[in-house]
Amino acid sequence: MWASWIPVLCLGGYAMVITFSPFSSVPIAITCFTRGLDIRKEKADVLCPGGCPLEEFSVFGHVVYASVSSICGAAVHRGVIGNSGGPVRIYSLPGRENYSSVVANGIQSQTLSRWSTSFTVTKGKSGTQEATGQAVSTAHPATGKRLKKTPEKKTGNKDCKADIAFLIDGSFNIGQRRFNLQKNFVGKVALMLGIGTEGPHVGLVQASEHPKIEFYLNNFTSAKDVLFAIKEVGFRGGNSNTGKALKHTAQKFFTADTGVRKGIPKVVVVFIDGWPSDDIEEAGIVAREFGVNVFIVSVAKPIPEELGMVQDVAFVDKAVCRNNGFFSYHMPNWFGTTKYVKPLVQKLCTHEQMMCSKTCYNSVNIAFLIDGSSSVGESNFRLMLEFVSNIAKTFEISDIGAKIAAVQFTYDQRREFSFTDYSTKENVLAVIRNIRYMSGGTATGDAISFTVRNVFGPMRDSPNKNFLVIVTDGQSYDDVRGPAAAAHDAGITIFSVGVAWAPLDDLKDMASKPKESHAFFTREFTGLEPIVSDVIRGICRDFLESQQ
Repeated sequence: MWASWIPVLCLGGYAMVITFSPFSSVPIAITCFTRGLDIRKEKADVLCPGGCPLEEFSVFGHVVYASVSSICGAAVHRGVIGNSGGPVRIYSLPGRENYSSVVANGIQSQTLSRWSTSFTVTKGKSGTQEATGQAVSTAHPATGKRLKKTPEKKTGNKDCKADIAFLIDGSFNIGQRRFNLQKNFVGKVALMLGIGTEGPHVGLVQASEHPKIEFYLNNFTSAKDVLFAIKEVGFRGGNSNTGKALKHTAQKFFTADTGVRKGIPKVVVVFIDGWPSDDIEEAGIVAREFGVNVFIVSVAKPIPEELGMVQDVAFVDKAVCRNNGFFSYHMPNWFGTTKYVKPLVQKLCTHEQMMCSKTCYNSVNIAFLIDGSSSVGESNFRLMLEFVSNIAKTFEISDIGAKIAAVQFTYDQRREFSFTDYSTKENVLAVIRNIRYMSGGTATGDAISFTVRNVFGPMRDSPNKNFLVIVTDGQSYDDVRGPAAAAHDAGITIFSVGVAWAPLDDLKDMASKPKESHAFFTREFTGLEPIVSDVIRGICRDFLESQQ
């Protein structure tokens, strides 16, 4: 009887090599995450394990599934098996366009614009697996109870949150060979970015005679799947209508349905081999209107004999997000491009420069009102400054981005620095560290009025949203309700943070609504640290709500 050897990777770290007849109904044991493309047969019977985590399944389509989908996930989605597993018959099909998104049997399948191969599933035939060969250990077996191994969820590079569209050149101008080199370079960039659920998300658009969105931001959230998808993209040819493709990307690619995340910079990286064959300046204007940061990666600039064919020799400067040198990047050719990967990735991850996107990180004014009264003490005052620094350093501080100010108060007030005094994060953090402790009484109400008048007053024409973070350790000797209400009326959102003896009533009176998400309290000064993330999330939440 004819047989073939099939390697099977099992959960728990054991590999087994089995032989089977291709004409028998003996199912092949697979894992929860074996994909259709991993079974290179027109028809096969497989055996899905039980207990697969439904939320971890990656499924694209309905009835007909893209071959990048999990076989067991598709089978559960289709209703062929339940979560207890079982035999499944898989049939391979040609690739198609527009795989649909359908919720079924506890699984949300995803849309996919196109894939090279597909499959469908039906109920498989059960049978006793005829396995030859022996189990080979690939991990040390656990002693005692054997734990079930669950797949690690890839969060990605959290320090590089961006929604990125790679707009590649697919015209006859670049040709098939350089097109493949271009895809290879884009794949290296995507890999170094650190793609993941909480990191950067990427999609791909091909510019040619007519633009084609190859895959969207929400189609893949792992580098492995993105690399495979890039490899599968075919060369289209035609004119290099980059302007047309950029405009299409700005208008159609970055939508909530296709995976755009609120408050995350939107970026399109445009690859141009030579020059565009249409107007790119207008497309750049449209992109900026949609809040999209345009990068131009130019390769092999036109030679002097070709300049007459270029509509506008300054097309790069007119298309980028801002003509400041940051958004343009040049490579001499498509050969030996590895050394250019890291510098481009560093640019794409420098969020404070993404000034064509309005996010909570670059479009807010945050003033800190810091209690310097005698009850705080020098060492605790330093913990308060550390709390302030940890919040401030999260934001993209620049002359056209987020702005930070600080006021220290006792009975009196001292403006430590204003919104316009420092325009870099390094300078802001340095001056916060060097704030001198005042010592004295506690007049929080007067301090709020002082800050509204002298710190926010000069910024009344600023497009940024205004926030005031108050940190205090005790009860105020004056009224806080009236000054806080005046601040609210002036469009200032207040977060109140109390420590030790700060009365909860005062904190609520000062805080913006809803009070429970804008007022915080901790018994110890060391308890300020966990509140940092709560305040940052609150600022971003309020900013997003103000934009809707």
